[in-house]
Amino acid sequence: MTPPPPLGPVGARPKLIDLRVEPERAITEAAAALRAGGVVLVPTDTVYGLAALTPDAEADLFSLKDRPEDRSIAVLVADRPAAESLAASVPAALAELMDRHWPGPLTVVLPRSQTSGPQIGGDRDTVGIRCPDHPWLRSLLSEVGPLATTSANRHAAPTPPEAHQVLTAITTATAPGSAEEAGVAAIAVAIDGGPCTGTASTVVAWSDGKLRVIRQGPLNL
Repeated sequence: MTPPPPLGPVGARPKLIDLRVEPERAITEAAAALRAGGVVLVPTDTVYGLAALTPDAEADLFSLKDRPEDRSIAVLVADRPAAESLAASVPAALAELMDRHWPGPLTVVLPRSQTSGPQIGGDRDTVGIRCPDHPWLRSLLSEVGPLATTSANRHAAPTPPEAHQVLTAITTATAPGSAEEAGVAAIAVAIDGGPCTGTASTVVAWSDGKLRVIRQGPLNL
Protein backbone atom coordinates (compact mmCIF):
# COMPACT_ATOMS: atom_id res chain seq x y z
CA MET A 1 0.00 0.00 0.00
CA THR A 2 1.34 3.40 -0.98
CA PRO A 3 1.68 5.65 2.09
CA PRO A 4 -0.34 8.86 2.02
CA PRO A 5 1.55 11.99 1.04
CA PRO A 6 2.42 14.37 3.87
CA LEU A 7 0.01 17.15 4.65
CA GLY A 8 0.85 20.75 4.01
CA PRO A 9 2.20 22.98 6.77
CA VAL A 10 -1.20 23.82 8.25
CA GLY A 11 -2.30 22.01 11.41
CA ALA A 12 -1.65 18.51 12.64
CA ARG A 13 -2.73 15.34 10.91
CA PRO A 14 -5.95 13.91 12.37
CA LYS A 15 -5.90 10.37 13.72
CA LEU A 16 -6.33 8.08 10.67
CA ILE A 17 -7.97 4.67 11.25
CA ASP A 18 -8.52 2.00 8.60
CA LEU A 19 -11.96 0.52 9.27
CA ARG A 20 -11.14 -2.47 7.07
CA VAL A 21 -8.48 -3.44 9.62
CA GLU A 22 -9.99 -2.11 12.86
CA PRO A 23 -13.75 -1.65 12.38
CA GLU A 24 -14.62 -1.67 16.08
CA ARG A 25 -11.85 0.77 16.98
CA ALA A 26 -13.02 2.99 14.13
CA ILE A 27 -16.51 3.12 15.69
CA THR A 28 -15.16 3.76 19.20
CA GLU A 29 -12.73 6.53 18.18
CA ALA A 30 -15.17 8.22 15.82
CA ALA A 31 -17.98 8.17 18.38
CA ALA A 32 -15.74 9.61 21.10
CA ALA A 33 -14.53 12.40 18.83
CA LEU A 34 -18.04 13.31 17.72
CA ARG A 35 -19.35 13.40 21.28
CA ALA A 36 -16.44 15.63 22.25
CA GLY A 37 -17.49 18.16 19.61
CA GLY A 38 -15.03 17.17 16.90
CA VAL A 39 -15.45 16.68 13.18
CA VAL A 40 -14.88 13.19 11.76
CA LEU A 41 -14.07 12.24 8.18
CA VAL A 42 -16.23 9.22 7.26
CA PRO A 43 -16.66 7.00 4.21
CA THR A 44 -20.16 6.72 2.75
CA ASP A 45 -21.82 4.87 -0.10
CA THR A 46 -21.36 7.95 -2.29
CA VAL A 47 -18.37 10.18 -1.44
CA TYR A 48 -16.31 10.84 1.69
CA GLY A 49 -18.12 13.06 4.17
CA LEU A 50 -17.34 15.39 7.06
CA ALA A 51 -19.61 14.60 10.00
CA ALA A 52 -20.58 16.54 13.14
CA LEU A 53 -22.82 15.71 16.09
CA THR A 54 -23.15 19.13 17.75
CA PRO A 55 -24.17 22.56 16.42
CA ASP A 56 -20.73 23.99 17.29
CA ALA A 57 -18.99 21.23 15.35
CA GLU A 58 -21.40 21.77 12.48
CA ALA A 59 -20.18 25.36 12.30
CA ASP A 60 -16.69 23.96 11.74
CA LEU A 61 -17.98 22.15 8.64
CA PHE A 62 -18.67 25.50 7.00
CA SER A 63 -15.14 26.70 7.81
CA LEU A 64 -13.58 23.49 6.52
CA LYS A 65 -15.38 23.73 3.19
CA ASP A 66 -15.43 27.53 2.89
CA ARG A 67 -19.15 26.92 2.39
CA PRO A 68 -21.65 29.80 2.16
CA GLU A 69 -23.60 30.08 5.41
CA ASP A 70 -26.95 30.13 3.63
CA ARG A 71 -26.42 26.56 2.36
CA SER A 72 -27.94 23.87 4.56
CA ILE A 73 -26.23 20.59 5.47
CA ALA A 74 -27.89 17.18 5.23
CA VAL A 75 -28.33 14.81 8.16
CA LEU A 76 -27.45 11.11 7.95
CA VAL A 77 -29.51 8.62 9.96
CA ALA A 78 -29.25 4.93 10.76
CA ASP A 79 -32.82 4.04 9.84
CA ARG A 80 -36.34 5.23 9.07
CA PRO A 81 -37.41 5.77 12.73
CA ALA A 82 -34.41 8.06 13.26
CA ALA A 83 -35.46 10.07 10.22
CA GLU A 84 -39.04 10.36 11.43
CA SER A 85 -37.84 11.62 14.81
CA LEU A 86 -36.35 14.66 13.05
CA ALA A 87 -39.36 15.42 10.88
CA ALA A 88 -42.68 17.05 11.73
CA SER A 89 -44.32 14.93 9.02
CA VAL A 90 -43.43 12.74 6.05
CA PRO A 91 -45.49 13.28 2.88
CA ALA A 92 -46.77 10.00 1.43
CA ALA A 93 -44.88 10.45 -1.83
CA LEU A 94 -41.57 10.88 -0.01
CA ALA A 95 -42.35 7.98 2.33
CA GLU A 96 -42.78 5.77 -0.74
CA LEU A 97 -39.42 6.88 -2.11
CA MET A 98 -37.76 6.24 1.24
CA ASP A 99 -39.22 2.72 1.30
CA ARG A 100 -37.95 2.10 -2.22
CA HIS A 101 -34.49 3.67 -2.09
CA TRP A 102 -33.29 3.56 1.53
CA PRO A 103 -30.65 2.77 2.46
CA GLY A 104 -29.16 4.45 -0.57
CA PRO A 105 -28.26 7.69 -2.39
CA LEU A 106 -31.53 9.55 -1.77
CA THR A 107 -31.85 12.66 0.40
CA VAL A 108 -35.39 13.76 1.26
CA VAL A 109 -36.15 17.29 2.44
CA LEU A 110 -38.78 17.18 5.18
CA PRO A 111 -40.44 19.74 7.48
CA ARG A 112 -38.35 19.87 10.62
CA SER A 113 -39.70 18.81 13.99
CA GLN A 114 -39.34 21.65 16.48
CA THR A 115 -39.01 19.19 19.38
CA SER A 116 -36.13 17.08 18.08
CA GLY A 117 -33.35 18.63 20.16
CA PRO A 118 -30.34 20.55 18.76
CA GLN A 119 -31.12 21.66 15.23
CA ILE A 120 -28.28 20.20 13.23
CA GLY A 121 -28.63 20.46 9.48
CA GLY A 122 -28.83 24.23 9.02
CA ASP A 123 -32.32 25.33 7.96
CA ARG A 124 -34.77 26.13 10.78
CA ASP A 125 -37.86 24.90 8.92
CA THR A 126 -36.71 21.90 6.88
CA VAL A 127 -34.08 19.19 7.11
CA GLY A 128 -32.52 17.05 4.39
CA ILE A 129 -32.22 13.45 5.59
CA ARG A 130 -30.50 10.38 4.14
CA CYS A 131 -29.95 6.79 5.25
CA PRO A 132 -26.65 5.63 3.68
CA ASP A 133 -26.11 2.19 2.17
CA HIS A 134 -22.91 1.71 4.18
CA PRO A 135 -23.12 -0.84 7.04
CA TRP A 136 -20.19 0.55 9.05
CA LEU A 137 -21.50 4.11 8.84
CA ARG A 138 -25.00 3.00 9.86
CA SER A 139 -23.43 1.27 12.87
CA LEU A 140 -21.79 4.57 13.83
CA LEU A 141 -25.10 6.38 13.37
CA SER A 142 -26.83 3.81 15.59
CA GLU A 143 -24.17 4.48 18.23
CA VAL A 144 -24.23 8.29 18.26
CA GLY A 145 -27.46 9.31 16.54
CA PRO A 146 -28.06 11.51 13.47
CA LEU A 147 -25.05 13.37 12.10
CA ALA A 148 -24.83 16.59 10.12
CA THR A 149 -22.74 15.48 7.16
CA THR A 150 -21.45 17.18 4.03
CA SER A 151 -19.19 16.09 1.21
CA ALA A 152 -15.51 16.23 2.16
CA ASN A 153 -14.29 18.90 -0.23
CA ARG A 154 -13.77 22.61 -0.49
CA HIS A 155 -16.93 24.33 -1.69
CA ALA A 156 -17.56 23.70 -5.42
CA ALA A 157 -14.45 21.47 -5.71
CA PRO A 158 -14.56 17.72 -6.44
CA THR A 159 -14.39 15.28 -3.53
CA PRO A 160 -11.21 13.15 -3.65
CA PRO A 161 -11.89 9.38 -3.59
CA GLU A 162 -9.36 8.48 -0.85
CA ALA A 163 -9.28 9.57 2.80
CA HIS A 164 -5.67 10.77 2.75
CA GLN A 165 -6.35 12.74 -0.44
CA VAL A 166 -9.25 14.51 1.26
CA LEU A 167 -7.05 15.54 4.18
CA THR A 168 -4.34 16.80 1.85
CA ALA A 169 -6.77 18.70 -0.38
CA ILE A 170 -8.51 20.45 2.50
CA THR A 171 -5.28 21.32 4.27
CA THR A 172 -3.30 22.63 1.31
CA ALA A 173 -6.26 24.81 0.28
CA THR A 174 -6.32 26.52 3.65
CA ALA A 175 -4.44 29.74 4.33
CA PRO A 176 -2.37 29.83 7.56
CA GLY A 177 -4.00 31.98 10.21
CA SER A 178 -7.41 31.94 8.53
CA ALA A 179 -10.77 30.99 10.01
CA GLU A 180 -10.65 27.92 7.81
CA GLU A 181 -7.43 26.80 9.49
CA ALA A 182 -9.34 26.52 12.76
CA GLY A 183 -11.83 24.30 10.97
CA VAL A 184 -9.07 22.01 9.69
CA ALA A 185 -7.84 21.62 13.25
CA ALA A 186 -11.34 20.46 14.19
CA ILE A 187 -10.97 17.20 12.21
CA ALA A 188 -10.27 14.91 15.12
CA VAL A 189 -10.46 11.51 13.44
CA ALA A 190 -10.35 10.36 9.82
CA ILE A 191 -11.82 6.96 8.96
CA ASP A 192 -10.28 5.28 5.92
CA GLY A 193 -12.80 2.99 4.26
CA GLY A 194 -11.04 2.63 0.93
CA PRO A 195 -12.07 4.42 -2.27
CA CYS A 196 -15.42 6.22 -2.30
CA THR A 197 -16.12 6.75 -5.97
CA GLY A 198 -19.86 7.42 -6.10
CA THR A 199 -21.62 10.67 -6.87
CA ALA A 200 -23.52 12.92 -4.48
CA SER A 201 -27.05 11.78 -3.63
CA THR A 202 -30.25 12.71 -5.41
CA VAL A 203 -32.13 15.33 -3.35
CA VAL A 204 -35.92 15.61 -3.48
CA ALA A 205 -38.65 17.60 -1.75
CA TRP A 206 -42.46 17.74 -1.81
CA SER A 207 -43.77 21.20 -2.64
CA ASP A 208 -47.22 22.43 -3.70
CA GLY A 209 -48.43 18.88 -4.19
CA LYS A 210 -45.56 17.96 -6.50
CA LEU A 211 -42.28 16.08 -6.26
CA ARG A 212 -39.39 18.48 -6.82
CA VAL A 213 -35.89 17.23 -7.67
CA ILE A 214 -33.48 19.69 -6.06
CA ARG A 215 -30.32 17.89 -7.16
CA GLN A 216 -30.06 15.10 -9.69
CA GLY A 217 -27.79 12.29 -8.53
CA PRO A 218 -27.50 8.53 -9.03
CA LEU A 219 -31.30 8.07 -8.92
CA ASN A 220 -33.29 9.31 -11.89
CA LEU A 221 -36.65 10.32 -10.44
